[in-house]
Amino acid sequence: MAGATRTPTNLTQGGKTDAGIGASTLRPDGTLKVTGEFAYSSDMWHEDMLWGFTLRSTEAHAEIVSIDTSEALATSGVYAVLTYDDLPTDVKNYGLEIQDTPVLAHGKVRHHGEPVALVAADHPETARRAAAKIKIEYRQLPLVTDEASATAEGAPLVHEGRDDHHIGHVPHPNIVHRQPIIRGDADEAAKKADVIVSGEYVFGMQDQAFLGPESGLAVPGEDGGVDLYVATQWLHSDLRQIAPVLGLPEEKVRMTLSGVGGAFGGREDLSMQIHACLLALRTGKPVKIVYNRFESFFGHVHRHPAKLWYEHGATKDGKLTHLKCRIVLDGGAYASASPAVVGNASSLAVGPYVVDDVEIEAIALYSNNPPCGAMRGFGAVQACFAYEAQMDKLAKKLGMDPVEFRQLNAMEQGTIMPTGQPVDSPAPVAELLRRIKAMPLPPEQQWLAAGEGADVRALPGGLSNTTHGEGVVRGVGYAVGIKNVGFSEGFDDYSTARVRMEVLAGEPVATVHTAMAEVGQGGVTVHAQIARTELGVEQVTIHPADTQVGSAGSTSASRQTYMTGGAVKNTCEAVREKVLALGRAKFGTYHPAWATAELLLEGGKVVTDGGEVLADLVDVLEGEAIDLELEFRHRPTEAFDLVTGQGNGHVQYSFAAHRAVVEVDTELGLVKVIELAVAQDVGKALNPLSVVGQIQGGTTQGLGVAVMEEIIVDPKTAKVRNPSFTDYLIPTILDTPSIPVDVLELADEHAPYGLRGIGEAPTLSSTPAVLAAIRNAIGLELNKTPVRPEHLTGT
Repeated sequence: MAGATRTPTNLTQGGKTDAGIGASTLRPDGTLKVTGEFAYSSDMWHEDMLWGFTLRSTEAHAEIVSIDTSEALATSGVYAVLTYDDLPTDVKNYGLEIQDTPVLAHGKVRHHGEPVALVAADHPETARRAAAKIKIEYRQLPLVTDEASATAEGAPLVHEGRDDHHIGHVPHPNIVHRQPIIRGDADEAAKKADVIVSGEYVFGMQDQAFLGPESGLAVPGEDGGVDLYVATQWLHSDLRQIAPVLGLPEEKVRMTLSGVGGAFGGREDLSMQIHACLLALRTGKPVKIVYNRFESFFGHVHRHPAKLWYEHGATKDGKLTHLKCRIVLDGGAYASASPAVVGNASSLAVGPYVVDDVEIEAIALYSNNPPCGAMRGFGAVQACFAYEAQMDKLAKKLGMDPVEFRQLNAMEQGTIMPTGQPVDSPAPVAELLRRIKAMPLPPEQQWLAAGEGADVRALPGGLSNTTHGEGVVRGVGYAVGIKNVGFSEGFDDYSTARVRMEVLAGEPVATVHTAMAEVGQGGVTVHAQIARTELGVEQVTIHPADTQVGSAGSTSASRQTYMTGGAVKNTCEAVREKVLALGRAKFGTYHPAWATAELLLEGGKVVTDGGEVLADLVDVLEGEAIDLELEFRHRPTEAFDLVTGQGNGHVQYSFAAHRAVVEVDTELGLVKVIELAVAQDVGKALNPLSVVGQIQGGTTQGLGVAVMEEIIVDPKTAKVRNPSFTDYLIPTILDTPSIPVDVLELADEHAPYGLRGIGEAPTLSSTPAVLAAIRNAIGLELNKTPVRPEHLTGT
C-alpha cells in the first residue's frame, strides 16, 4: 500500500514457554491501545486519499420520485457522486443469508437512514456539504411497524416478490422466518399443573454501542482490483458479498483487518465496505470513510426488540409441567441474521430447565423499523428475560425460594432439550446457582461505611445528590441462562489457521496467520498461548488478519476460541509432527528415545515425556521452515424441523448465573446496582484474566439494557429519536457495580482443551437478575426493558 502511513502490522510477543494455555498472559496489543499507538480503522491514512460520505434517507418508507445530484457534482473538491444507477454490475443487493439489502436505495426506501447516494471529495466537510446539496423527492408510503400492521389483511409488503428459501413456510410475506418447537403435549400436561402463571414481556431495541465507529480505507490496485482495510467481524463473509457488486473476482478484492474498536455483532453485516470500494474504483484514488456517531446508529443493525408471551405450569411440589410461548422479534427492513436469531430464540426459549412438554413459536418480522441482526446473546437474551421472570412468578406463587425452585428444575448433563437434542457435556446449572447464592452479600447501607456523611456515589442518583438514603430500599434477584456456542442448524462452521515455524535471529519463532477478526475479545493473545503450548517456543508472531489465508468465520456466537483456537491447535500439532519427523531424520540414530518415547516440544527443545532433552529446536530446524495451513470443524449439526423443531441443532451450550443487589429510591424511581455477582462454567480457562474480563463485560451490557439502554423508534413515523450517546445511554464506570466472578471449569470433552465459549452467556442472565432485584425491592411486576423511573413511580 504505497503512500500509506498507518497500516496493520504484526503483533510479536515474547514470553516464557510456560506462558501458554492456562496462564494470564497480557495482550500483545494492550500497551499499544492504552498509549494511543494502536492503529484503529479510523486511523488509516493515505497521502492522496479522498473522503467518502453517505447520504441517507430522511423517511422510513417512501417512494423515491427523483434524485438530482447536479449541485453536488458541481461543488469544488468533489470527485464523484454515485446513486443506484451508477452501480457497475447487475448485482445490486447483498446480505448475510438473504440478499435483500440494496447497496444504494432504488425505487423506494424501507427504513429511516437507508443509504441513497455516495460522495467522494478531498475533505470530509466538503463531502458532507456536497451530499446536503443532493435533492431527493420522496412520496411517503404506508408504514409497517409491528406484527399487527405487518400481517393485517392488505398490509403493504416490505419486500415484494420474495423468492428466498424461507418464503415457503411463513404464513405471511412480512414474516422473515418462523420456527416452531413442539415436544410432548403441552395442553395435556397443563392439566397436571397445580399452578399456572403467564406473562407478556417486552424487550427494547439495544444498540451494540461500540466505541470505534464504522470506518475503513479502500485503495484501488494497479491490477484493477482493490485493497480494503476495514474494521469487521468476518473478512471472508464481507468478501463474498463485496466482490459480486464490484464485478471483480474475489482474488482481486484484498481485505485486511484494521483495528476494531468493539463489535458485539454490529459489524457482522456490511456498512461502508462496498461504498468505499465503489468510490475508490470510480475515482482511481484511495477513499476513506469514517462514520460519526449519528451515522453509526444508522450504519449497523441492532438487537431485535421483542414481544414474548409465556405460560408455565408447575405442580405443588415445584416441578415444571409445561411451557407455552410465542416470541415475536422485529427484524426491521432487511433480513440480516434474523433467521438464525429466530432459531436461537425458539430452541433456547425453555431456558436451562427440564420441561418435557413444550409448545413454542418464534417469528421475525419485516417492518419499516431499523434493521436488526446480530448482537451478543443473539435471540437467547430476549428469551432469558422472559423465562426468568416466569420462574420468579412461579416460585412466589408456590411460596418457594426462587433459587431452590430453579435448582429443582435445573437441567444437567443428559437432559433432553425441547428440540430432542441431548445435552452431552456438563450442565452445572444447579451448582452455579448454589455458588452465587453462597457469595457474601454487600453490606447494608454501604453509603454510610465511610463515616457519618453519606457517600452519594453509592446511592441512587449518584452525584446528582438526590437522596442521602431517604426512601431507599434494597432488593436481591437471581437469574440463570443458557446460550449455544458456535454456528448451528447445519451450517458448515469451520476455521482456518496457517502456522510457520523457523529460526530467526538464532531462536525458534512461530508465526500464526488467521483471518480471525480481533474485535477486543483477546483472540490474538490466546493464539500465541496455544502456539507456545504446542510448539514449545517463546517468540510468537501474530500475522495481521486478511483474506490471503482461509476463512476463520465470524467473531461471533462465542465461537472464535473454540473454532480458530481449535484450528491453531490442530495446525500447531501438525507442525510439531513435521518438526519431530525432521529431528528423527537428523538425530534419530543418536538416541533410542527418538523412536520409542513420546516426544514433546518444550522450552525451545525436543524432550521426552520424562523431561530428557534430545535436541535444540534451532539445531533441528537449522535453515528450514515448516509452513502448514489447515482447517478445523466442530461436530456436525442439523437444521431444526420446520414443523416440530426437532433436531440436533447446536454444538455446545454455555451457562452463567447472576445475583443482582440493587438500591431503589422509591420516591424518584432511581436505581443503583450495587453488585452483580456471576458464576459461570467456562470448561477450561485458557487465559483466566481474559475470561474474567469477558464475563464482566457481558454482564455490564446486560446491566445496560436492564436500566438504561434503548433505541427509541417513533411508532408513528418509524424514525429513530435518539441516535446519539447524549440520548442513548450506556453504563459508565459510575454505573458499573462490583462484579465478583466465580469461574467453574468443567471440561467439554468434545472441545479443544475442553473449553466452552464464554462471551455471550453473561449477557443473558444479568438483565433478568437486575429486574428481579428491583421487583424484590419494590414489589411491582416489571415486564419491560429497560426499567425507567416512571415505571417505578407510576408517574
